[in-house]
Amino acid sequence: MFGFGRLAGYDYFEHVERLLAKRFQAAGVRYLLEIVPTPPTASIRRRAHRVADQVSRTAGDGDGPIHLVGHSTGGLDARLIASPTVCLELDQPRLAWKSRLRSVVTINTPHHGTPLAGFFTTVSGTRLLYALSLLTFTTLRFGGPPLTIFSSLIAAIGTVDEVVGVDIKLLDRTTNLLLRFVGDRGRDEVRDWLDGIRRDQGGIIQITPEAMDIFNAATENAKGVRYGSLASASPPPTPVRLVTRMRSPYQALSATIYTTLHSVTSRANKVYPCPEADEGAQKILRAGIGRTVDNSVADGIVPTLSMLWGELLWAGRADHLDVVGHFHDDVAGDHVDWLASGSHFDRTGFAAAMDALGSFLLRTD
Repeated sequence: MFGFGRLAGYDYFEHVERLLAKRFQAAGVRYLLEIVPTPPTASIRRRAHRVADQVSRTAGDGDGPIHLVGHSTGGLDARLIASPTVCLELDQPRLAWKSRLRSVVTINTPHHGTPLAGFFTTVSGTRLLYALSLLTFTTLRFGGPPLTIFSSLIAAIGTVDEVVGVDIKLLDRTTNLLLRFVGDRGRDEVRDWLDGIRRDQGGIIQITPEAMDIFNAATENAKGVRYGSLASASPPPTPVRLVTRMRSPYQALSATIYTTLHSVTSRANKVYPCPEADEGAQKILRAGIGRTVDNSVADGIVPTLSMLWGELLWAGRADHLDVVGHFHDDVAGDHVDWLASGSHFDRTGFAAAMDALGSFLLRTD
């Protein structure tokens, strides 16, 4: 929702790429991993068009299998592309590769929507989404927000009680400060990315529970394509957890943001609730997360039950960014965690998730 592909020299999915590559190499399978940057908040159809077009450019003329893996809204892009009745305004030659599509895997994807989307469509929510995108990039790119940017973000976002009152002028000032740190080579790229978030938020509207109801009715699974999903949950914020994350101003801001996001996400939509997990999926969820999962359980961004589509491959205790490798790690400069969820996700859990993903992709059934 506020991630990216590659931006100003930083690869958002580098941890997933690295571990998947190891698994393909160990299996002796030739592979090409292609990351397709998409506008994070644009409509699912526009994003899917870009992904499908990029695959057509890199797939070649062979007959090797193709797999689509999407995190968050990216999983919906993959499902839309795979659907046999989709219209992406691409001519048939550029979709010929779909005959080679073997699987679609979604990671923490809001298949049945997220209540957070409704909040982000408000004026204050839109500004908060922009601020979160700024925070995501600065933390992952620099290992933490530079002091001047961080101070501006605190001022723009406000306190715990005023978190929805985001100051647009301060956000503009923060953006300009960020662009100074990025450097000449990546400055235009980052500016275009941030402008896109402000200009086009069609995808946010489309992942409300109400909108996903019609998406699921219209987007049928493709025959001969295997569908799998990964799902997680992070602990609900409590006063004790919030206090323990107050060791630094940065952690305090991160914990405040997580508390706000989780409190909105965990409010089940009574009219369009997520379907209950079947017995097999619930067993995997309980084993990985440590509790029975209902509509109040979430990863801070997406309800856990909303993540289920096809075969549940893995479930664990992790937040929305942990599952793609952005978690706290003792090895400096490798994994960076900015969402203070208290999930305690680590390399072992991440390796297990990637094992499950890799095994599914390598299956020949």
